[in-house]
Amino acid sequence: MSTPQGRDINNTARLAQIRAHIDLPVLKRAAGLLEGYHRSIFKGHGQDFDDLSLYSPGDDVSDIDWKSSARAGIPIIRRFQQQSNLSVVLVTDIGRNMAAVSSGGVPKGDTAVFLASLVAYVARDRGDRVALVAGDSERLIHRPPRASTQDLEVMLAQLTTLFSVDAPAGDISIPIKRTLSLFHRRCLVILITDETRPAPEHEELLRHLKVRHEVLVLQVSDASPFVGARLGDGHTVRDVDRSLNLPPFLSKRLNIQSEAADYVRQRRAQSVELLQRNGIVNVVIDSSQDAIVRFTAAVRRQKHLS
Repeated sequence: MSTPQGRDINNTARLAQIRAHIDLPVLKRAAGLLEGYHRSIFKGHGQDFDDLSLYSPGDDVSDIDWKSSARAGIPIIRRFQQQSNLSVVLVTDIGRNMAAVSSGGVPKGDTAVFLASLVAYVARDRGDRVALVAGDSERLIHRPPRASTQDLEVMLAQLTTLFSVDAPAGDISIPIKRTLSLFHRRCLVILITDETRPAPEHEELLRHLKVRHEVLVLQVSDASPFVGARLGDGHTVRDVDRSLNLPPFLSKRLNIQSEAADYVRQRRAQSVELLQRNGIVNVVIDSSQDAIVRFTAAVRRQKHLS
């Protein structure tokens, strides 16, 4: 994983930037899909869905959530109450792995902020509240659910400052655990991390998260060391964790490039298998250029599973 040096980041008016750079019909389509989350999550009894709970004698058996019960191995029921807005929780990996360059040639942290801005824009226009839980192995930042433009801009500006090659190592278990402790009412949890996470050691936490919330995983891709020379913009490329010294004669060998590409495909397939096993949709995103299309496709797939 590698990072460019000397990049310039504009921290202002991120929601306005989203509106300016994305066609209105596309944004309306994304908002419509998020509205679908309301319909799929909140259903039955003429009321809105509140939370999952353990079944107790005397509870209505028609409230049993069979999918959640099968995953948990014990009877789980849906609780309902009047509620008008859905909270969206952005659970964001801010470890130094997110300062690396994506396969789209931009820092993964920049793409993560773009994704957070996109989600915040769509949620704000629906009147939904957005919370932030960001963390790594040493830091943990939480901003409570808010819906105003000013609050969301402050949240996004803070998120922008958290990505650095000098940051502590990544550990997504920390923000996931905090999310489980903070949010008991059912939310839409969007986990933003890189393509090597979640890993098998995170599966138990993901299982608990999925029982309580709707979960979508957005993974930002890693750049290949074989294409580092083509990143452009005068960026110097170096690894975030150790020296990256790939001799030119090796970088040009087609068999090594092929083996590296096979490894990436296998790693992505393992990640997809882990998430599918737990009923979680994921999508790998290269940069802000493909973010809206892939995000929209992922939300559509998740709706079909709900």
